[in-house]
Amino acid sequence: MQARVLIAAGSDSGGGAGIQADVKTVTALGGYAATALTAVTAQDTLGVHGVVGLEPEFVALQLRLVLADLGADCVKTGMLHSAGILRAVADALSRHAPGLPVVVDPVMLAKGGAALIADEALAVLRAELVPAAAVLTPNLPEAERLLGLAPGALDSPAALPEAARALRGLGPRAVLLKGGHLAGARLVDVLAWEGGLEVFEDERVDTRHTHGTGCTLASAVACGLAQGMELVPAVRRARAYVRACILHAPGLGRGHGPLGHGWTCSWPG
Repeated sequence: MQARVLIAAGSDSGGGAGIQADVKTVTALGGYAATALTAVTAQDTLGVHGVVGLEPEFVALQLRLVLADLGADCVKTGMLHSAGILRAVADALSRHAPGLPVVVDPVMLAKGGAALIADEALAVLRAELVPAAAVLTPNLPEAERLLGLAPGALDSPAALPEAARALRGLGPRAVLLKGGHLAGARLVDVLAWEGGLEVFEDERVDTRHTHGTGCTLASAVACGLAQGMELVPAVRRARAYVRACILHAPGLGRGHGPLGHGWTCSWPG
């Protein structure tokens, strides 16, 4: 059976991030993507211009119906927008998907800096969803907020291992801390899990076409887990996929452009 990934996230009208990026990623990597939409955004490569959240009960209904009929091998969460939606998702997964691995991408800010989660939802995220995560995938600003650190506190690659361990202390079984916000020619990510700690390092690709990299990475990890891969190989493949997506970006938009998610696919002629 094709590996199934159920994604709870918001939409991106520009197609570069959110549920659009999630579905493209899972499909390109050979999985089957089902969705529970949490919010609708009006955005382009220049920024987010509006957000409308769905009713929490309707978000939970989507999750329940998909799990009862199509089923899932892994769940991935992205933008959850409000405390009510966060509680609804956490409760639905606890009731209807016990034991399923959940990849939690704690989406808080868009690439251009716009807030994608209400302030009061942060405490709910920390208390109810982060501890249920098989893998937590924050970037540095998200990690700082989850840990209660000042903005910019995580300002060097040397700070990442300790921060990843501290994030594991919030309850997730593994943390993939993404260092893309750091300056420099090298890109450093840190994975902390019960087996220890691994640092991944690559040469940074000099491009503005990086919109949706976080969503894409988390969905690629989720697809790997759904396909039965062990954590570290799933992370390695996910990082390689994202890098190739950046290199194959279509060059669209005037701002932070979308990735080339379909580079794995080919059509005769």
